[in-house]
Amino acid sequence: MTVKQLSLPELTEACLGLGVPGIGLWREPVQAYGVERAAKLVREAGLTVTTLCRGGFLTATDADEWTRALDDNRAAVVEAATLGTDTLVLVSGGLPPGSRDLPGARERIADALGILAPYAQEHGVRLAIEPLHPMFAADRCAVSTLTQALDIAERFPAEQVGVVVDTYHIWWDDQAPAAVARAGAGGRIHSFQLADWVTPLPAGVLNGRGQLGDGAIDLRAWREQVDAAGYTGPIEVELFNDALWARDGVEVLSETAMRYVRHTV
Repeated sequence: MTVKQLSLPELTEACLGLGVPGIGLWREPVQAYGVERAAKLVREAGLTVTTLCRGGFLTATDADEWTRALDDNRAAVVEAATLGTDTLVLVSGGLPPGSRDLPGARERIADALGILAPYAQEHGVRLAIEPLHPMFAADRCAVSTLTQALDIAERFPAEQVGVVVDTYHIWWDDQAPAAVARAGAGGRIHSFQLADWVTPLPAGVLNGRGQLGDGAIDLRAWREQVDAAGYTGPIEVELFNDALWARDGVEVLSETAMRYVRHTV
């Protein structure tokens, strides 16, 4: 998503040119290109698919919507397995229409994982709960903190359900460092993502993630905390940013790689 203006072949070629070893893919462009075709493209390039994003939206109270959500997540699991990644990122879903019951929404997520986690494990895929900043609690994700994500994930084996540590969403939370250590001790850090926090936020707030180094987050400190927790997996940069999307994609990718080295290594 950082360079969604690039086609999958363009992205693959640019990653190879920059020495970027893996890519986190999103379902929509993969589906448009063709899942099998995308898997072949990345595999033949020698790249790793680090994660697939996204499953989730599991809080529906309407029976038909609930069934459709479960079916869509099963499809996402199969897509992840086809692409060769072991991690499906979940944006869990916000409040159902007319509801103000955040704890109830989180229980619906846990109920869904009770169905989906064994299915995912059968396909060699882990589910990774991503807590989103509280400004998204109503409409996108009732899980707002890493602690909340772990409280759900720990109901299941670590090889089935873990969490995403995303700096953009948790940097503000003074309990998050302890939660990172807790997640690491339990083998539940399934993905680590970087983005910076810049203000003012844009209208709609969704596409406000800052380029690395442009904002308020001590990215290197977060990387060190995740390292100390024992995480040795890939580190992704995920930027939703209209200004970046309006630029040349290869230029943005190169800039992002340089910013990663400058601000996190």
